[in-house]
Amino acid sequence: MPVRGERGATLRRGRTLVRSERQQKPEPMIKKEKRKLTPWVIYSRIISFWAPGVLLTKLGKMPDPGMQQAWREKIALVSLIVLVCAAVVYLTIFLTMTFCPQSAAKTQYRVFHYNDTTSGPSVIGILGGAFSTENATWTTRLDFTPVPGQDLTPYFNVPVPPSCQSSKLAGLRAPTQNVCGDNNGNGGCPLGDKDTAIQKNHLVSMDGRPVGYDWSDVQSGFFVLNGYVLNLSPYLITVGKKQKPGDILDEAIFGAANAGLVDATLLFQRTSQMKAAAQCLIDRYAAGVLAKDTPGCFAVNLFNYVALVVIGGIVLTRFFMAVIFQYVLSWQLVRRPPRSKVRPLSYNAAAPWTGKKPQTGGAVANLGKGDEDELFTIMLVTCYSEGDESIRGTCDSLCMTNFSDSRKLLFIVADGIIKGSGNDRTTPDICVDLIEQEEAFTDPQPCSYLAVAAGSKQHNMAKVYCGYYRVGERRTPAMVVVKCGTPDEQDAAKPGNRGKRDSQMILMNFFSRVLFNDRMAPLDYDLFRKVHHLMGVTPDIFEIVLMVDADTKVHDESLRLLVNCMNNDQLIMGLCGETKIANKRDSWVTAIQVFEYYISHHLSKAFESVFGGVTCLPGCFCMYRLKARKGDDWVPILTKPEICQEYSQNVVKTLHEKNLLLLGEDRFLTTLMLRNFPSRKMMFMPQATCKTLVPDEFKVLLSQRRRWINSTVHNLMELVLVRNLCGTFCLSMQFSIFLDLVGTVALPVAIVLTYILIVRACMTTYNSVSAYLPLGMLIMVLFLPGILILITTRKWVYVLWMFVYLLALPVWNLVLPTYAYWHFDDFSWGETRKVHGEGKDTGHGDADGTFDAASVPLKRWEDYERKRLRSIRRKERKDADDASSYQMPMVDDSANAGLLKNSVEDSMYYESHPGYSFLGDAATNSAEGSSHTLGHYQHGQPAQQFELQSYPTMNSNSVYAHDADPYGAGYEYAQQPGGSYEDYPQQAAYGYADQQQPGQAPPRQRPGGPRDFQ
Repeated sequence: MPVRGERGATLRRGRTLVRSERQQKPEPMIKKEKRKLTPWVIYSRIISFWAPGVLLTKLGKMPDPGMQQAWREKIALVSLIVLVCAAVVYLTIFLTMTFCPQSAAKTQYRVFHYNDTTSGPSVIGILGGAFSTENATWTTRLDFTPVPGQDLTPYFNVPVPPSCQSSKLAGLRAPTQNVCGDNNGNGGCPLGDKDTAIQKNHLVSMDGRPVGYDWSDVQSGFFVLNGYVLNLSPYLITVGKKQKPGDILDEAIFGAANAGLVDATLLFQRTSQMKAAAQCLIDRYAAGVLAKDTPGCFAVNLFNYVALVVIGGIVLTRFFMAVIFQYVLSWQLVRRPPRSKVRPLSYNAAAPWTGKKPQTGGAVANLGKGDEDELFTIMLVTCYSEGDESIRGTCDSLCMTNFSDSRKLLFIVADGIIKGSGNDRTTPDICVDLIEQEEAFTDPQPCSYLAVAAGSKQHNMAKVYCGYYRVGERRTPAMVVVKCGTPDEQDAAKPGNRGKRDSQMILMNFFSRVLFNDRMAPLDYDLFRKVHHLMGVTPDIFEIVLMVDADTKVHDESLRLLVNCMNNDQLIMGLCGETKIANKRDSWVTAIQVFEYYISHHLSKAFESVFGGVTCLPGCFCMYRLKARKGDDWVPILTKPEICQEYSQNVVKTLHEKNLLLLGEDRFLTTLMLRNFPSRKMMFMPQATCKTLVPDEFKVLLSQRRRWINSTVHNLMELVLVRNLCGTFCLSMQFSIFLDLVGTVALPVAIVLTYILIVRACMTTYNSVSAYLPLGMLIMVLFLPGILILITTRKWVYVLWMFVYLLALPVWNLVLPTYAYWHFDDFSWGETRKVHGEGKDTGHGDADGTFDAASVPLKRWEDYERKRLRSIRRKERKDADDASSYQMPMVDDSANAGLLKNSVEDSMYYESHPGYSFLGDAATNSAEGSSHTLGHYQHGQPAQQFELQSYPTMNSNSVYAHDADPYGAGYEYAQQPGGSYEDYPQQAAYGYADQQQPGQAPPRQRPGGPRDFQ
């Protein structure tokens, strides 16, 4: 029995990439184990109690319990959205009506203040109105001199107003109580009937001006109700200050009087009867109005001012930050990086393939050499049902970018055997016909891989075509992955189709397994061989992936500018450029989208870029890091296993998960990156541009925005919970995301409130500064983007597009969101991508059959290599004429779909030494590379994690030509910490690995004599 510890030492495998240490692991958004009854499930069932399962099965045509639960969760979400919209409406309109009615909210500039001798001593108050007594001839002499503004209503016989005769007030004493009796404290009503007395005594109304009371003027027997000052002293004296039992109005009046309550407004807001009683008391006992704001009005005004400052501050802050980013920050990132910021091209020497050079041909001999600041980049183009013109236009634009062909690889994925609507060929045929195939790879065989699907669809197969994409004088390495499906699904409608997320995961899983030297599916190994063949370097040297849709055309400088950003700031993990509309004048549907696309980039994404937290990198044009520098080591970014695992979830059950994964994969991937790397940056670069085709029919736009809006809501719900994003309080990404979430769900009422605000602005009398505030806010929100247009683009035509967008606001803010929210349980792509002969799309989330894990073998790279070498040797032995003599023929491996050809001599050495470590041998092998890559090794030392570095030869056109080869001719070896050597090539050529270099172990000798290999 082996000693514990020795086994690990014997089988220890050199690390290819170290996972970064994290203080706190982010909680997965998609959890495999679910509780059956969560609070959310219980709420959804309570809110949809009126729709039993039988009704949904019979009338709703939803026999599946999962569909029924998704429908119930949709109803629950819609109920929450209704509550949010109701809250916004209440805070905007009805908050003022509740705590500060219109009568109390009126400006007090016209009031005649109580006891104000400066305005004239000959003024009295009757039912709250001011009357002049200058020419009065009192028919009944008063035994006192009225104080200016004093309420003389108790001296008049005031009839009971109609509001006090309502049937709602039946049984209440105060509305109809006679207060003109001798016991009212005034000896009755000596002045007689109010209207007659006013006429006889020549009392003149002062143009309806009310008498205004200060808080200090509200004495005992007086209190404030809805901004009116009521004089209830006659009533209290008449009834002897005795409360009528069971009278809720008396309870409120005496409660306020006994407690010395000055403002009793809230006591009269409990029931409809109390509200009616409040109006009655105002009509009968009013003494004036409050000259200052009531507490309710003060609170409402304070809330409005705070909301105005916060919203206005956010709008202005977003505007100015977007301008600063546009003119200052973005230009610092897109400029060509200085030499000090350029990192050497590196990959891990501990990988088993280190030092292997493709022997299937000098693939990169005709590609030229790239500048040292050009990172190896994969250009991923995902195709579904697009036509030849769209796909060819996209590939042409990518290949014509100002970026060396030796540093970029065009990677096209055709999502299934599909013929798009209006196409004469299938999408795979269109894609394969675009490239000049390599002769050794003209007939690729289908390879299995684990697909992003449920049930038996987890097993999928794909063919990998490789060659070159030629545009004019440019010749770019290209690969076409055709997802053809298993033999069992060849008769299906769309064989091999698994969705765009699965197309992305082919690339992400491949690089993740390469960087960690993890077990590979057959498709991964096939990709490895052909990438190595085309590029002359192993795939682990690639650092960047550019994701582009098949209907997008990239500007020729965009790729270079995005890579410059990656070089200038190592913390950037994701980037996007500006997406412009190519068919803006095709129809009114495309016209209303022009300004919406512009403002979403130059205002929203530019503001988010200041914090480094763009919440959505558009899938049509974005760039991610596969791995990133961290000190002297590499850390996985897009290839991080946690991200790959969560992004490739194939079993999604809840409505929330399906909206995250099935509708908006680009936003979900951005959310995953921000959750896993909150300290890194997601940026927008306005200088990098592309053009894309947008929907030109309203039904297509409706389907597209349904997916985008629903995906936005669910992703913002996840992002708002991430606490350690950049910023603090109101100037934080978390607060900005919260406002975006509330603003998104409140879009339907926002447009209604906007029109209400416009009507009010037209009807308002502007007599104070505060009256202009709502108008100023409206103008700022609607027309501030126009100023941004003039500052950023200086194109007046975009101002016209802005007015087109404003005319279409009901479509953007009412029609599209309302339709989207009611279709929360629709997970299909709808009209966005139509396939010839296809009915309604149902998405990729449904399970079909049972998956057999044995159908997709997973092996390490070295295991595939051993198997391939054995097949080569068997063929050699079978064809050998003389078994006793050993020859080394050059084996044609074209039948094996272009496998990497290693020497038979080395393969025999591996087989004849069972205890020999394949991985250990890789670390001591002589380094082999292309014209610009040299290997680093350390003879006699165990396998370590260190990097291969490369400085390519500079040409006269390079911006670094003045720094070319400061080390002189040949190679100079500089001792590095740990005993490794660093090579600085001036001119590198093929065949360098065949020469023994200083410090290199001598080549192994093949043991003599014939051998019988099993």
